[in-house]
Amino acid sequence: MQFKIEKRIKNTLGRAGVIETAHGVVHTPAFVPVATKATVKALTPEMVRDLGVEIVLGNTYHLYLQPGDEVVRDAGGIGKFMNWPGPTMTDSGGFQVFSLGAAYEKGVSKIISSAVPKFFPPAPFPHTNKEEGGTLGDKKFMAAPQDENFLGSLVKINEDGVSFKSHLDGSLHYITPEKSIQIQHNLGADIIFAFDECTSPIGEMSYQGEALERTHRWAERSLEEHNKLNKEKIISLFGIVQGGRDENLRKKSAKTISNMDFDGFGIGGSFAKEDMSSAVKWVNEILPEEKPRHLLGIGEPEDLFMGVENGVDLFDCVAPTRNGRNGTLYTKHGKINIMNAKFVRDFSSVDSDCGCYTCLPRPEAGGVNFTRAYLNHLFRSKEMLAGTLATVHNLYFIVNLVKKIRQSILEENFFEYKNEFLSLYNK
Repeated sequence: MQFKIEKRIKNTLGRAGVIETAHGVVHTPAFVPVATKATVKALTPEMVRDLGVEIVLGNTYHLYLQPGDEVVRDAGGIGKFMNWPGPTMTDSGGFQVFSLGAAYEKGVSKIISSAVPKFFPPAPFPHTNKEEGGTLGDKKFMAAPQDENFLGSLVKINEDGVSFKSHLDGSLHYITPEKSIQIQHNLGADIIFAFDECTSPIGEMSYQGEALERTHRWAERSLEEHNKLNKEKIISLFGIVQGGRDENLRKKSAKTISNMDFDGFGIGGSFAKEDMSSAVKWVNEILPEEKPRHLLGIGEPEDLFMGVENGVDLFDCVAPTRNGRNGTLYTKHGKINIMNAKFVRDFSSVDSDCGCYTCLPRPEAGGVNFTRAYLNHLFRSKEMLAGTLATVHNLYFIVNLVKKIRQSILEENFFEYKNEFLSLYNK
């Protein structure tokens, strides 16, 4: 992988660049659609390509469970398996440690309001290595904290790795940093991530620090295993910076991870929405500027501008596709719920400035391909086409928003474009 910076935003960390991989080029900043199970839900690869997408991201946890990473390997890797000719990424599975642990059945997101207390007080029974919450063979696991904001029902963690129960059938699995890298090499993406622990944004301070140190040790082990397997030097490994909402932990993590020989860096959750900008800036002021940076799981329009301004090169998020399947559509004036009654007889396009297939003008018929009224009808009728047309629109909107941000950097009018867009979007 090669990364070249083409232009910088004056007096900020922002930049436009190009990443070259074995399967093609990615012009940064760029949005990376999530192809969780080797598919961008509701779309064919050709549809995804026609939206302007240059790279997609698969999910290690889900592909490991189904169909199995060895199946994907034997098919020729994730790109060939899903008929995607361009660059690919896979995450490490570390986020599932959070989603199946602290977040499980509690509705705890990795993005919360800053009104929530930064750290909860220590639990009555501290989360320590001495407590044995269960075994898997000769492995000893820590018990979950006795804290109502943490529920470790499907995950247990020890120094060596993570034990978890499959959400599909309840079967028990064990993943170490080495195992995560082995799985990702089988999946065969161009860019993969080190195994990490994403903690809850409301986790207690003592555990945040403990998890961070473990993430750093896992990063070293991930890198060592990657170097053993990466004989042909085709796959690039990104290290992940963690540290929750604490400035000292974030900066410590950035310094530690940047001193390791990674090809690029991921910035992991968890954040408070209002101070996400500060957390990203803390990290990117430390990470080496000659390597690309990926903000994991972030993709709302206002967050894209924030991330770019603070030195982020890549973003991935399920929001555009998930919102689309649920009838929430992006427009230049903000998001709309297409199922609202006011759209039943609205025969205009979702967004008059949009160039996606859903919104394209159809002059011969005196209208557009698909109107708000038609989409309203599809969703109310629970037709499968609803999710496809809405996803086409949402992904086009977000992918091309980032492309326009990139162009504004090259033309040296980033702040003008940012102010123009957000003034309309937030009305």
